[in-house]
Amino acid sequence: MTWLIFALVFWALAFFANVRIANSGHSTALWARLFVPVLFGVTILVVWEGVVRGLGVPSVILPPPSAIWAQITQSVPTLWMDFVQTFIKGALTGYLMGCGAAFAVAVLIDRSPFLQRGLLPVGNFIAALPIIGTAPILVMWFGFDWHSKAAVVVVMVFFPMLVNTVQGLAASDTMQRDLMKTYSASYWQTLLKLRLPAAMPFVFNGLKISTTLALIGAIVAEFFGSPIKGMGFRISTEVGRLGLDMVWAEIAVAAVAGSAFYGLVAAIEKGVTFWHPSQRS
Repeated sequence: MTWLIFALVFWALAFFANVRIANSGHSTALWARLFVPVLFGVTILVVWEGVVRGLGVPSVILPPPSAIWAQITQSVPTLWMDFVQTFIKGALTGYLMGCGAAFAVAVLIDRSPFLQRGLLPVGNFIAALPIIGTAPILVMWFGFDWHSKAAVVVVMVFFPMLVNTVQGLAASDTMQRDLMKTYSASYWQTLLKLRLPAAMPFVFNGLKISTTLALIGAIVAEFFGSPIKGMGFRISTEVGRLGLDMVWAEIAVAAVAGSAFYGLVAAIEKGVTFWHPSQRS
């Protein structure tokens, strides 16, 4: 019960601190924008720890954060091996292939109205297919190693990236395109000088959406066949052994990796699209 009381008191103090910062004149300062989410995350962990220990929740149902952290520190080699197999080989490779192919196809669709009428409906159909059904097929086609996971990721990220890029290429208005014609600019000159820069916010929107889809696709694909390593393999194996500490450790690594990947793409976006109103402070 002591743990539970401590968690509730900490939550109340954190809530009071956040309210004070939000109502103060420093809410837009850099330290405030960093402090508030960090305090919120720490509060979640403290309340989680206090509720689990205070109410005596069995570890097979929900382990406390301290037990998960102990498992992480004890299993660094295993977690690193799984990270390399799932994220580096499967998710990142499939992400680069899928987004690159979608970008190239988007330019072709923009160039050809026939492809726009023919490929987009097909892409919409493929995007509607459940990953839980297509993943086993791709695993049988490409084998149990990382190649099949990359193929699943390609399927998952291709359509969101395609749609956003096609919309971005249409973002420039008619007057701007007519002005390029008065300069006798060719299609490719107009594409490089006007339409691609205008499309960058849409392109990065697709890239950011695909960062989370890539990791999810790689992990789900490993449930249907994998060598004896990988995040999805480890999660499915440890669930069968009731090793929930290791399952949550893998989830924590996946969450940190996915957040860092998203943050990296967002940072690149800020540098590339610094001129866009969304990037102005």
